[in-house]
Amino acid sequence: MLNPQLLTTFSAIVNAGSISAAATRQGCGKSVLSRQLARLESDLGARLIQRTTRKLTLTEVGKVVLLQAQQIDRALSNVAQISGQFQQEVRGPLRVACPRPLGQRHLVPLITEFTQLHPLVELTLLVEDRLSDLIAEQIDVAIRVAHLDDSTLVARKLADNPRVLVAAPAYLARAGVPAEPQDLAQHECLLWTRDNRVYDEWTFMLDDTTTLVRVQGRIRINDGMALVATACAGAGVAVLDRLLVEQELASGALVELLPAYRLPVGPSLYAVYPARQWLALNTATFVEFLLSRRFAQRL
Repeated sequence: MLNPQLLTTFSAIVNAGSISAAATRQGCGKSVLSRQLARLESDLGARLIQRTTRKLTLTEVGKVVLLQAQQIDRALSNVAQISGQFQQEVRGPLRVACPRPLGQRHLVPLITEFTQLHPLVELTLLVEDRLSDLIAEQIDVAIRVAHLDDSTLVARKLADNPRVLVAAPAYLARAGVPAEPQDLAQHECLLWTRDNRVYDEWTFMLDDTTTLVRVQGRIRINDGMALVATACAGAGVAVLDRLLVEQELASGALVELLPAYRLPVGPSLYAVYPARQWLALNTATFVEFLLSRRFAQRL
């Protein structure tokens, strides 16, 4: 009889993109997974993956076998979720992914409190800026800035994401305080950049009037917390998510500018988890915990 574990290993290798990556995720040696894949191919009498130095390519047989292997993965996951749902205690492993600024600034105090409330939970926090594959990487909950239209995921809104115009007192003492949006054309502005695009058009709204200002700046940064640090150092004026500068505004390291004006809000924050018929008790409890602690108010 075919060993189901070999099929789950095969699925894990395909999801990870390589035997090495799958071994890293599973915390085992590459040779272990290589032997298991070879055993599966031997038992089936067919090659499932064409191996090259750069990538793995599924054979036609491999594509068919993968569909069945994924069904086994889903069945095993459902069994685990059913077991977790009927537990009387919140316990067991919980894997949470979060973008770096949110993880460092806002989620760490919350997970500290959560694990104190539920001492049988083993929580792993993955703080990284890439978009994780929740199912392939076995992530229970991800905090994401933006709601993704993905039918395989459930998204619960945690917070809105207002933006704010800020500068350090030292910069304002040197360059003056802008009285209206048009004044920013005369200021050194810190610019957010991503994918070779520089965001140098800032929009301000007052009542029914919208003002678009084209700003200039010699410093361009693609990391939110680096932009915060640069603003705190007195390098210029910046538009930032309020959630990134809440502490600096409270301490006086940064000052809010043009408070009468509204800026376009950024993408909202969501707790995202795989859509399942049975949701593990620790996952459900953690999401409700974030909502009950008024996650939005912390931002």
